[in-house]
Amino acid sequence: MSTEAKQNENVQPQVAPLSPIDEHTKFEDVLAMLMGTFVLSFALNLLQFSGIMTGGTAGLALLIHYITGLKFGTIFFLINIPFYYFAYKKMGIALVIKTFIAVGLLSLFSEVTPQFFHIKDLNPFYSTIVANILMGVSFLMLFRHRSSLGGINLLALFIQSQYKIAAGKVQMGIDISILAASAFFVGWHVLGVSILGAVILNFIIAMNHKPSRYIA
Repeated sequence: MSTEAKQNENVQPQVAPLSPIDEHTKFEDVLAMLMGTFVLSFALNLLQFSGIMTGGTAGLALLIHYITGLKFGTIFFLINIPFYYFAYKKMGIALVIKTFIAVGLLSLFSEVTPQFFHIKDLNPFYSTIVANILMGVSFLMLFRHRSSLGGINLLALFIQSQYKIAAGKVQMGIDISILAASAFFVGWHVLGVSILGAVILNFIIAMNHKPSRYIA
């Protein structure tokens, strides 16, 4: 073996040192919660205008809103209260605080947004697709900044962190169950379109928020 070959054999590949985790700043967390909840409030208003259902805690709040006529924002805020204790015990006070702020912002934006626009004619199929894509992007923005919208989101994140089951898959199963229960109160056409929306939403989350792919 030549001298050059021996030298090449002994050469070790250069591996770049691992960089420390680049965590989000508090300012970035605040902006993410503001933008995420604002976009989500717009998406939920599209669903309300069309009379379409969704899953999760928001779906429960929408269902109660359709049945009783009470304001969605108020219902959504109240439903989430019991989940704060669960989050505090299982996932820490930081997530509880961020979730409380996010839920409060969404409740506020959901009541303010309709004051600035009103849609008279909106195709339910189209609005379902657009709304659930926007919801998926909003959830991802909140998840990346270690926040959530309480309720089912918190449960899905907890199961993902403890059992390595993708949050999107967990939420998909729960969402379908909630939508199935709403069949007693909405028509089959609305239910079918709503299930399509839940599939779109949770596919986005499952595809973009895998526990093995992201550090934060």
